[in-house]
Amino acid sequence: MTTGPDPRGEVPGCVFPAGIRDHGGVSETQDKPVAENPSEASGADPNNGQAAPDAPFKPVIAAKAAKRANASVIGMVIALLVCVLAFLPIVLMNPAPKGEGFRPTIDVAAIAGNATGVAGFTPVTPDTADTFKPNYARWESGTGSGVPAWEIGFLTPKEKFIGLTQTSQANPTWIAQQTENLPVTGTRNAGGQEWELRDSGKEKRSMILQYRGTTLILSGTANLDEFATLAAAVVKSAEQAPPATVPATATSSAQPSA
Repeated sequence: MTTGPDPRGEVPGCVFPAGIRDHGGVSETQDKPVAENPSEASGADPNNGQAAPDAPFKPVIAAKAAKRANASVIGMVIALLVCVLAFLPIVLMNPAPKGEGFRPTIDVAAIAGNATGVAGFTPVTPDTADTFKPNYARWESGTGSGVPAWEIGFLTPKEKFIGLTQTSQANPTWIAQQTENLPVTGTRNAGGQEWELRDSGKEKRSMILQYRGTTLILSGTANLDEFATLAAAVVKSAEQAPPATVPATATSSAQPSA
């Protein structure tokens, strides 16, 4: 027996699954996230005149990475402290030199006494009361210049230099060499004597005195006041010494030939 279709479209005795009304389509409402709060919804509203500002980015360092970074810094600090402690005893055992530096003690009188026998005169030993510091004193045999001479070097109170040269066998050529050919610019009174002054007009200058059988030359870079102070002490020392004897070579050359 054939059963006809029901007027509603259903076949009696047959059960059909519910039809898919949208034919497999997905509702649009399922893809749209629901706003958590009204403020976020309003911020996302394109009709809103001002967009919400972006939150600042804050980097996050992992706990292990932060621990390793701190360990590296602490290690460098400990290494630096170890180096300082290692070099500290060396620095303490080697103190810095004093401002004046090392200056050897020169016994000018003793050296002059040793030179007296070969000089033919008593070398001057000016007393400057420790204001002029001697840094050398010697007898120069004159091998190169041909004129033996007594020499002393002085450091002045203003840290300049004056060299003293004394001989009994001076000649114009030797004097010019000792004064570096400086021009004669006048005279200068010191110790009651008139010294010949030779000045370059810059730093170098010389004072020359023929006194009691010897020639005295002061040369250096000090100012004229320091030159005059040392020259006065030189004159005083020369006055206390006996006059120089005439060298044997000079005596024989002065005698007329037969």
